[in-house]
Amino acid sequence: MKNLLFFAVLLCSVTGLYAQKGDLTPLFSSEAPLDIRLRFSVKDVKAIKSDTVYTASVMHFKTGDKWDSLKVDIRVRGNFRRANCYFPPLRIKIKKDDAKGTVFEGNKSLKLVLPCKSAKEGNLIFREYVCYQMYEPITKYTFNTRLVNIDFTDLSNKKMSHIAVPGFFIEDDDIVAKRHGGEVVERKVNPLMLADSISIRHDIFQFMIGNTDWSTAFGHNAKLIQLTSNKKLIPLTYDFDMSGFVDASYAEVNETLGIASVKDRLFRGFCRPDPIMQAIRQEYIANEKAILGTIEANKALFDPKELAGMNKFMADFFTTMKDNGKFKASVTDVCRTK
Repeated sequence: MKNLLFFAVLLCSVTGLYAQKGDLTPLFSSEAPLDIRLRFSVKDVKAIKSDTVYTASVMHFKTGDKWDSLKVDIRVRGNFRRANCYFPPLRIKIKKDDAKGTVFEGNKSLKLVLPCKSAKEGNLIFREYVCYQMYEPITKYTFNTRLVNIDFTDLSNKKMSHIAVPGFFIEDDDIVAKRHGGEVVERKVNPLMLADSISIRHDIFQFMIGNTDWSTAFGHNAKLIQLTSNKKLIPLTYDFDMSGFVDASYAEVNETLGIASVKDRLFRGFCRPDPIMQAIRQEYIANEKAILGTIEANKALFDPKELAGMNKFMADFFTTMKDNGKFKASVTDVCRTK
């Protein structure tokens, strides 16, 4: 609850220093937290296994001092959290005509990230949100996000009525693709077909936050867009709750990777020509202040001990990046060739 009190104050003061430039829908044109209300049966929504079947619902949202409502269709996304979490992450569909004239205009589909077991896990939500912010100084190919305060009622659980739950919206990948003059590609590709420098930025970012729960080859927690102008394939990454930076209690690592904890960094990127690898390495070093600045901008969301742990985790990464021997041992010597 303490984090939630800081939440409203902090986000109103953040001016979007690291936000993307370009065409933004009204929802993502503001850094201020959005107040919404959701009422649905968690049990019923989780029971639907098909990714094409949605449940009709209503989302209330606050504009100024007034509340408005919007008809939406929702479904659960993500197999792990469907099975292991109380709050399921959601895919929300909105009809164009219903969204017209509201803050949701221009958004036909959104992801809503929620805590896993309890609303008290708000700090994990804020950590994952910061991951998206840390990616913005590195590349322009990112998802815009917006934090929300949710008044949530589970219609299948009388004890879960009007519970304050933190979360954040993620924009749809089609909007990201359109913003950059491309389209989403729904096919498996060899990761070495991805644009060299952009792919390395992506792979080192995953290493930076300690995330191994992704695959550009199989489209796991990653989307691909293809630029119309030059046909380049660009990775779009999302869902960082299994990363060491977030350090969720439920996070797991694949036992075949040879690491014991999500806080043990492992580079899972593919090998590229060394001059390109070294150039992207220098980009990260040059952007250290901006990357760490995203943590500083959101520091009021975390208690001092937690904040110190986050900064130490990031400091260890930059120590590796600045040391020739450590970078070679941790990145270029272990990059994948197949």
